Amino acid sequence: MDETALTVHQTARPHGFPTAEHFAFVESALPEPPAGSALVENLYWSVDPYHREMMDDVPDGFALGAPLEGRAIGRVIASRTPRLAEGEIVFHRRGWRTHAVVTSEEIRRLPRFEGVPLTAYLSILGGTGLTAYVGLTRIARLQEGEDLFVSAAAGGVGTATGRFARLLGAGRLVGSAGSAAKADHLTREVGYDAVFDYHEGPAAELLRKAAPDGIDVFVDNVGGRQLAAAVGELREFGRVVRIGTISQYNTPDAPPPHFDYADIVEKSLRMEGFLVRNYRDVQDELYDFAVPHLQSGRLALDETVVDGFEHIVDAFLGMLHGRNTGKTIVRDRTQVPPLG
Repeated sequence: MDETALTVHQTARPHGFPTAEHFAFVESALPEPPAGSALVENLYWSVDPYHREMMDDVPDGFALGAPLEGRAIGRVIASRTPRLAEGEIVFHRRGWRTHAVVTSEEIRRLPRFEGVPLTAYLSILGGTGLTAYVGLTRIARLQEGEDLFVSAAAGGVGTATGRFARLLGAGRLVGSAGSAAKADHLTREVGYDAVFDYHEGPAAELLRKAAPDGIDVFVDNVGGRQLAAAVGELREFGRVVRIGTISQYNTPDAPPPHFDYADIVEKSLRMEGFLVRNYRDVQDELYDFAVPHLQSGRLALDETVVDGFEHIVDAFLGMLHGRNTGKTIVRDRTQVPPLG
């Protein structure tokens, strides 16, 4: 067992895109778990778009000079509670560090399904997949044959949304992405019918070309001009599922989207946002839905895996700049358990 632990601290508030200078790796002695807790050696870490919002001076945001939080999967290596056995693999939210002290109330034991790797619990079976599944089934209430537009379609939630929508019987599936290569991947591998590179022109024109007959549902990870474009293309009784506003996380001075608010009334539209933490009761339903498709090969994992905790900041910054496809996961170099 290593004698030291590493944590990542935020050192300053960014304005616009963060850089490596906004973070510091801090070395300390390996923590001793107090009575009633256990020490976990982390194996996989999730980096997510919402971490950027938490870097700002917002309620419940990251504190400066303190370890950052995030989803992680690790192995119990020392325990002072009968509720956590050494060798157990657990999910918890004390990530961005090599080792974490947790109680049994702070962890979730992961069911093990044959042929399903641990990374899936941070991607398609984790908060990313749950966000996509809740957005489609609870917020959009997607009906078979309905047409969708998904912004940031090449990200973790975007790829999961596309794959789930296909399994749920969606009609035409349209996405936006940040490059022609990503657009090609989404149409060839993920199941999108048309994907446009949002750099190529006005969002409204690009969406109208990709979805000339309109859309029924917009799953919005971006906000901004793509939200405005989607409102214009929604059919009667259309729905907007608001998940994130990544287009504004790093451009706080960007103007809000402008669209015809009369469309909301005249087309009987509904716009609803949600926080996935309020839908934890849907987790088992997600397993029931997704796991058989993972095992059969009908559902694939979309993951960008970065090796080495020392690269977690690089992985996060790369994700913010769109260098990933699917969910970004950081993997420990030496302590990876057998998969499946």
